[in-house]
Amino acid sequence: MASIAVSRVNTQRRKKLKISFIVGQVIVFIIGVIMIYPLIWMFMSSFKESHTIFHTVNELIPRYWVLDNYINGWRGISNITFGRFFSNSAFLAVTGTVGAVMSSALVGYSFSRGQFRLRKPLFIAMLSTLMLPGQVLMIPQYLWFNMLGWVGSYMPLIVPAFFATSGFFVYLITNFISGIPKELDEAAKIDGCSFYGIFYRVILPLTVPAIITAGLFSFIWRWDDFLGPLLYVHRLSMFPASLALRMFSDPTAATDWGAVFAMSTISLLPAICIFIFFQKYLVEGISTSGLKG
Repeated sequence: MASIAVSRVNTQRRKKLKISFIVGQVIVFIIGVIMIYPLIWMFMSSFKESHTIFHTVNELIPRYWVLDNYINGWRGISNITFGRFFSNSAFLAVTGTVGAVMSSALVGYSFSRGQFRLRKPLFIAMLSTLMLPGQVLMIPQYLWFNMLGWVGSYMPLIVPAFFATSGFFVYLITNFISGIPKELDEAAKIDGCSFYGIFYRVILPLTVPAIITAGLFSFIWRWDDFLGPLLYVHRLSMFPASLALRMFSDPTAATDWGAVFAMSTISLLPAICIFIFFQKYLVEGISTSGLKG
């Protein structure tokens, strides 16, 4: 009798767990649909005729599918195709990401393994920069870059990345390196590795998840950056895709919203593809799991 009662209790528990799991999945699905619906609407609107987009807001599926929006949008602005704007965005995103990852990895390694004076105060000061709004530094940085003669070029958007300007990336990589056993460092020292030799031969290969995570965030942020290029880039031929999309919207004339949505859809593809491809590294890097025994 006791065993029958226990089995009944276990059966009831399994049913409750199954029901709660199904309810949870349904709730997550509904929230996911709500979050992704604007993107789906934008994608579908890119195949509608421009003059019908805002007259058929409640209709997700186009009545008539057209490809002219992608053709007209790719023609660009003032004889500059959107291919040029996308290549500018790719150059800024890739170059800035390489600089940010390299510098953050070196600084993170120094904070984690280095033994020097003021290490803890400097680390605290670095963390405090995470609470500093970027708008506070906007004017001083602009004045500084203007004095250097960099305004009107890509220099203000690229050069600072090579000096570990992101405290978040440094903190992420520092925590990840701290989870790596120091016995590996001692073994490398016995083999004759220097401080930086240990970094390149031992630590760097083991921090790939954290580095990919930092690179993923950096690429997406720089690809979507609007304010930085707006401040420092003046020539149309140097505009990234974020600024070029803004040029399509003209308050004084009719805006080709179909072309805007078409190019916006294309501009999302690199970030989405990179995120999907490196998703497993993103989870591992954020969790800072370190080594698995």
